[in-house]
Amino acid sequence: MLMISPRMAAGMQEKQYTPSLLNFFIYNPKFGPREGEEEKKILFYHPSEVEKNEKIRNVGLCEAIVQFTRTFCPSKPAKSLHTQKNRQFFFEPEDNFWIVMVVRNPMVEKPNKEGKPPTIEYQEEEILDTVYGAVLQQCYSMYKLFNGTFGRAMEAGGVELLTQKLEKFFYRYLQTLHLHSCDLLDVFAGISFFPLDKMTYLKIQSFVNRVEESLRLIKYTAFLYNDQLIWSGLEQEDMRILYKYLTTSLFPRHSEPELAGRDSPLRPEVAGNLLHYGRFLTGPSNLKDPEAKFRFPRIFVNTGDSYEELHLIVYKAMSAAVCFMISASVELSREFCEQLDSLVGPQLTLLASDICEQYNINRRISGPEKEPQFKFIYFNHMNLAEKSTIHMRKTASVSLTSVHPDLMKILGDINCDFARVDEDEEIIVKAMTDYWVVGKKSDQRELYVILNQKNANLIEVNEEVKRLCATQFNNIFFLD
Repeated sequence: MLMISPRMAAGMQEKQYTPSLLNFFIYNPKFGPREGEEEKKILFYHPSEVEKNEKIRNVGLCEAIVQFTRTFCPSKPAKSLHTQKNRQFFFEPEDNFWIVMVVRNPMVEKPNKEGKPPTIEYQEEEILDTVYGAVLQQCYSMYKLFNGTFGRAMEAGGVELLTQKLEKFFYRYLQTLHLHSCDLLDVFAGISFFPLDKMTYLKIQSFVNRVEESLRLIKYTAFLYNDQLIWSGLEQEDMRILYKYLTTSLFPRHSEPELAGRDSPLRPEVAGNLLHYGRFLTGPSNLKDPEAKFRFPRIFVNTGDSYEELHLIVYKAMSAAVCFMISASVELSREFCEQLDSLVGPQLTLLASDICEQYNINRRISGPEKEPQFKFIYFNHMNLAEKSTIHMRKTASVSLTSVHPDLMKILGDINCDFARVDEDEEIIVKAMTDYWVVGKKSDQRELYVILNQKNANLIEVNEEVKRLCATQFNNIFFLD
């Protein structure tokens, strides 16, 4: 999809094109070692209609680049290749399996006088390696969540099964890649946590314990409210990628019918005669339907360790959603789903009301929301906690930010500088017209602040950020 935004320049229109996906392919150099067998190396190639020889040529070029760069640094192969028109990203998630993503650089098309063809200027420096390198790694993580590792598919059914799985997954997944929306949050791939008081948190913990006690099949539980995480029994890395799937794919898909007023009404619950809003987001949409299918998506967790395959049951009531994970070796029946619905539905409905009430009380106590003079992104590498007041909405298809893209680029540049050093650091940048950008890195935590202060100087900006840290991030930063 091309994003074109017309610009008026000297009375003539410029067209601006955002980054777009040119190619995406997966290959293994061990699968076609002899001449004439090169096509066997290619496990997946997008777009599929590309002519065979061109596919072989492109894969061969990537192989050559990787081999060539290995001569300089055997332990760290190439991660990206910069050219005028595009940028290539390389990632080896498993031994000898390479994923390559080719992104066309953003460009500006400038019209010429006297009917000459337009001039095209490629904006090579607008793409950040860290951002798109992270997007490529997410592609693999999301594949692995639903299919397990490449090696596992090879063991189960050889190259044929692996290519089938890759085709099925990436054909759909690549359509959801919106490269023009990618930014610093893709680098962090963090989790937004819901702020709660101790009592309400204990109620949720108690609810999770009761359900796991009653339904012994449940191995792991995760509890979310308003697309933010409150409780998780999964390992951090598994929760990180599951959280991304839920918040950018599953929840947005189900929120549209709700916004249109088609949410499930309060329904009488036969067993306890309690009214509730509970419904399955995965699995049966209507338990009363005799034709209902009791199939749930399967996910793979702890793939580096014990390798577990699980059914993923996502159940929602109002703004609260719970993920129950059950071993895939168990056959899930109508009786089990009805039992879960009658047990969880009423409790989750009450709990969702409680959380909402408590949250509103806390907001009233903390005073009215004033438009602050600053916007920030915060990330904690230890618990993956992420908070952004810059992003108004972030899904797979859209990233609505309240700041100019040039400022987002500066945030990405500061993050690259932080990644190069282990020490705590602070960077202050005077950006366009009225803006200052501040980055602070301290003890596994990073904070990026954008201030809109026209006549401020360096000292005043520093004081303003200190005040922000004292009020919003107490006990986090100790930098002077």
